[in-house]
Amino acid sequence: MEGDIALIRKIIHIDMDAFYASVEQRDNPDLRGKPVAVGGSSKRGVVAAASYEARAFGVRSAMPSVTAQRQCPDLIFVKPRFEAYKAVSRQIREICARHTDIIQPLSLDEAYLDVTHDKQGIGSAVKIAKAIRTAIRDETGLTASAGVSYNKFIAKLASDQNKPDGMCVILPDQGPEFVASLPVRRFHGVGPRTAEKMAKLGVNTGADLARKDEAWLAQHFGSWGGYLFWAARAIDHRPVNANAVRKSIGAESTYFNDKSSESELRDALEEIVDIVWDRIDRHQAEGRTLVLKVRYADFRTITRSRTVGQALSDRATIAQVGHALLDQILPTEMGVRLLGLTLSGLVDHNEVAQGTAPQGQFTFDY
Repeated sequence: MEGDIALIRKIIHIDMDAFYASVEQRDNPDLRGKPVAVGGSSKRGVVAAASYEARAFGVRSAMPSVTAQRQCPDLIFVKPRFEAYKAVSRQIREICARHTDIIQPLSLDEAYLDVTHDKQGIGSAVKIAKAIRTAIRDETGLTASAGVSYNKFIAKLASDQNKPDGMCVILPDQGPEFVASLPVRRFHGVGPRTAEKMAKLGVNTGADLARKDEAWLAQHFGSWGGYLFWAARAIDHRPVNANAVRKSIGAESTYFNDKSSESELRDALEEIVDIVWDRIDRHQAEGRTLVLKVRYADFRTITRSRTVGQALSDRATIAQVGHALLDQILPTEMGVRLLGLTLSGLVDHNEVAQGTAPQGQFTFDY
């Protein structure tokens, strides 16, 4: 319908390939072609990123380092260099900004772009995505994958379709069929447990999901049912928001061996504080509420939280509050298999009134 056509945007999702590990391989020729993990190699270490050579052995981010080393005996661990990654991220952002100011970064290595009306008047999202990927390769020596489509949901799915160093274009009339063919595990937010629950309900693919009405989805998945209803129909009206504000920032680690002693738990918490603080620093965020998540050996999960008067804006204060929350569960009643820390109630000092991305008729070459 003409009313629907007027809402169609041209969205690109740029996603760097194995970003941290690729930067390390670029900067150290001795690492090229070898399985590399960015992270700590200690018993309590966690893989922050893995090269594609390491991924071939099943090594994945957030995996305990001891597990990664077991799966890939020749794995090379490299300490993270976040300043280097931030510098490259700024280069990538500058390349994207040559084509549009409507950029919504999701992290250092990925972002949405709305190129419905691009700066250079190219008019084709496909050509712009190709130009961005070429510039990234030429100027940074790294590769990026891209998803090109008419909404954020499908563009993000598409960027993962032909990784690494690939591109996937999903046109408006292809969206429903593309989503229908996907396993539900590919849907953003569907983790292993949710996928298992869906499988028990007979939902394994996007097509299965699309056969369920909104009331059924709300019954089984609560408020999230609305998102699933529209996503299964390849519909997503969210604009690319250059001033998007995150609601929370956090990290958690699952341990191969349960932790029970105070020293083990405090060391583990310090590692999580490092990860969370890096993410907070990246986004220049501040928050007033810190939440500690603890999952015991019997899978029982508890949380402890504290809200403070002034925003938590430095690592030392976050660590101090985190350890105070940990004090509340010490000594532990049993081993701990998961520990997490989340900063919520975020404040964005650069927040402005949220606008709407430009709309455009689908009359250009995609």
